[in-house]
Amino acid sequence: MCAEMGIIMIRKKMTTFCVALTVCTAFAGCAAGKGKDSPLDASHPVTIEVWNYYNGDQLTAFDNLVKAFNESLGKEKGIIVKSSSQGSVNDLENNVLAAIRGEVGAAEVPNIFMAYADTAYSADQMGGIVDLKEYLSEEEISSYIESYITEGDFSGNGEIKIFPMAKSTEVLVLNKTDWDLFAAETGANYEDLKDVEGLVKTAQAYYEWTDAATPDIAGDGRAFYGRDAMANYMLIGSMQLGTEIFQVSDGKMTLNFKKETARKLWDCYYIPFVKGYFAAAGRFRSDDIKTGNIIAYVGSSSGVTFCPETVNRSENESYPIELEVLPCPGFMDGEAYTVQQGAGMVVTEGSEAEICASVEFLKWFTADEQNILFSVQSGYLPVKKTANNKEAILNSGAEISPNMEKTLPVAVDTVNENTTYTTRAFEEGTKARNILEYALSDKAAADRITVTERMAGGQSLEDAVAEFCTDEYFDAWYEETLERLLAFENK
Repeated sequence: MCAEMGIIMIRKKMTTFCVALTVCTAFAGCAAGKGKDSPLDASHPVTIEVWNYYNGDQLTAFDNLVKAFNESLGKEKGIIVKSSSQGSVNDLENNVLAAIRGEVGAAEVPNIFMAYADTAYSADQMGGIVDLKEYLSEEEISSYIESYITEGDFSGNGEIKIFPMAKSTEVLVLNKTDWDLFAAETGANYEDLKDVEGLVKTAQAYYEWTDAATPDIAGDGRAFYGRDAMANYMLIGSMQLGTEIFQVSDGKMTLNFKKETARKLWDCYYIPFVKGYFAAAGRFRSDDIKTGNIIAYVGSSSGVTFCPETVNRSENESYPIELEVLPCPGFMDGEAYTVQQGAGMVVTEGSEAEICASVEFLKWFTADEQNILFSVQSGYLPVKKTANNKEAILNSGAEISPNMEKTLPVAVDTVNENTTYTTRAFEEGTKARNILEYALSDKAAADRITVTERMAGGQSLEDAVAEFCTDEYFDAWYEETLERLLAFENK
């Protein structure tokens, strides 16, 4: 859906609920800590600044809700929220940490900033992060999905250093138009994509089917599948297989990178990749869908808003496609884990009025009606138990794009039917995670180039990949990766 249509839809919905929110009594005025009078005064408005990393439709949805808050509850309580997109996630992280350190040329620390756990943990280590447990009642805390609240409990004592705003999980996105052609000729069906092992077999079948379409050209089969966020594959796949790679206690990480688990991950990604069944060429796998490089990928539920409506294989070959959204495959007979992702909001120290204003805004934004509205426009999931419900979303009255109508029910079921998992924060956790992000995928991509060069020189696929499919080759990769990860243990 284009940004302009998103704005129109949001404004239509705002007309319905803004008046109601102005007189709503569900928000019991934030106190300056429990048991104290609220410092907010409508005759003396307080301004708070929120830094985010949203872009496109997601930024449009967020900014329109900020506007709605300022015109309703904000006006009533004397709160003015200013939203500022800092660009990418990395840009936001760098700007936040620079501001907290007081670096020359850095902006003032915002009242609220979006952050993943590792960034929030780093900021908390520097001081100046508010424990929001003191500003929320037990009833309010219990209304949120528990794992979303505990993500910001760095000490293990029930503190809330990250306020859940909107979350996402992973889904399997399929170019249904090209899938239907493949399925009609081969008998492939969605059941084949329920687990990782079935996905690998399907990818091989697709490669062989497309290769056979040009019998005069050997080895020109097409890749079926790609994956965003390889660290998620490593971390969640390991949890499904019974191993937590990063075991964290009191901010210290103990490594548990088991060889047998790593081998399963290797066999179900590296091997099909070097054989050409999987691929990754664009910045994101939705880019590879657009170019026809693949017809299926696993990625964030929030990323479906960026999926293409056409495939452009070349200047002369372009056609519209329909997308289908399916649950993210897990390992066969594995435990039911799924990824929990999406940054939360961190409140920084300030006057009591600023802190209370920040809390009021966050509570308002995550109330069911607003949070669902944001979800249908952005692809993120609501964070409260009552809102993370298919019927609540589909019956909310909010206008939903066709892709979001397919995505949100699958994502909601995924969260409700699995154990959600995200790594706990630890020192240099982002760097350790980046090793998992690139160690396997970079090795696969580099070796695939060698395979294609060998095939271009006349080797068969079997001969070209033989060197890379040995125990010795895996062992070398595993030992190197293990050594790199051990550098972050107990820091």
